[in-house]
Amino acid sequence: MNVKDNAKFPKVVIIGGGFGGLQVAAKLKDKPVDVLMLDKHNYHTFQPLLYQVATGSLEAESIGFSLRKNFSSQKNFRFQIAEVSKVNPENNTIETTIGEVAYDYLVIATGSTTNFFGNKEIEKFALPMKSVPEALNLRYRILQSLEQATLLPNKDDREPYLSFVLVGAGPTGVELAGALAEIRNNILHKDYPELKKEDMKVYLVDFLPKVLGPMSDEASKGATRFLKDMGVEVMLGVKVDSYDGEEIKFEGGKSIRTKNVIWSAGVMGVIPDGVNKDLIVRGNKIKVDANCRIEGSENIFAIGDVAAMITDDTPKGHPGVAQVAIQQGKYVGETILQTLNGEANTPFKYNDKGSLATIGRNKAVADLGKIKFQGFFAWLIWMFVHLISLLGFRNKIIVFVNWIASYISFNGGSRLIIKRFEKDDAPKNKNELKDKV
Repeated sequence: MNVKDNAKFPKVVIIGGGFGGLQVAAKLKDKPVDVLMLDKHNYHTFQPLLYQVATGSLEAESIGFSLRKNFSSQKNFRFQIAEVSKVNPENNTIETTIGEVAYDYLVIATGSTTNFFGNKEIEKFALPMKSVPEALNLRYRILQSLEQATLLPNKDDREPYLSFVLVGAGPTGVELAGALAEIRNNILHKDYPELKKEDMKVYLVDFLPKVLGPMSDEASKGATRFLKDMGVEVMLGVKVDSYDGEEIKFEGGKSIRTKNVIWSAGVMGVIPDGVNKDLIVRGNKIKVDANCRIEGSENIFAIGDVAAMITDDTPKGHPGVAQVAIQQGKYVGETILQTLNGEANTPFKYNDKGSLATIGRNKAVADLGKIKFQGFFAWLIWMFVHLISLLGFRNKIIVFVNWIASYISFNGGSRLIIKRFEKDDAPKNKNELKDKV
């Protein structure tokens, strides 16, 4: 199809319904433009709470919200489920699974995916957590491992199923490690009386010398203390060498027998074909100018995790957090309107509102400008910020009720195995993997 042929107004095509894409579309509400959003899912995912889906604290539907429903009152907005394969800047079209789509302005807000840094073996066997399906797969793997452990006669046989190794000590790794530690400390003896708390091990591994690398030293030290108090073994300055589905090995000789390696050590941008490869920089991001336009383009923007705005103030680009995507989305919507009105564009300026990370019940760390603190108050702020940021009143209520129930009972969540976890026809051992790649 060619959706430009009957367009009355300039057409703005947004690829991606994440935090940035939502803001672009919202900024253009009731303006003289035709907005088309494309995404491979028909819902927006609130990624900061994916780890709670993975550990069974929340159901997937409570952190997702229909994109069509969210924009039901916006008359100049349309949505289609589609995957974009290529951008054709020379004729202002994109190639998608629903045909060719034309645009006057294009916003690439495709976000990021897990970066395995080219290690095909780890990619085969380790578990990522960047989407709802991946979070559900992780939930099933965790629960199936615990179920399997109850069937095994001795400690040595159970060890690989009760060892959980999280690679990457950023916010995702820290929050997931804390959630697994809470399962170990508060739930294991209730749901699985056959198992001992001491037999379940949670490891948090990173090649950097501290957890929560982008946050302050105070936050890092606080998070490390909380994790260790909860029984998590924190391994810093350690680099993963290999993982074959049975044993993870580290440089220096240390190894851990485990069926459960969760990979949160890095992300990379998701870029459709057709973008000038000379503009793709570290992290698989697209170089953009001070107006979030792809360098050399007048009408193609990139925002969020897929964009790299390299300046003297940001030599490595902006951090891969939701606030960057949100602010860039609002900015690009406004910039498109300014351009249509013949007005000058002011450069994008990121307003860092601070960082939060939770480690578990009553435990969180907060960097809010010059104010840095940890503990219960930081945990309350973390809950409030995430609750108000969720889309949909129903989702807010469901999440709040779940949190209250978990806090009171120490036993929240459903922890249902709806389907068996299967890892994409994963080979059973190293030799089979070598034959396949």
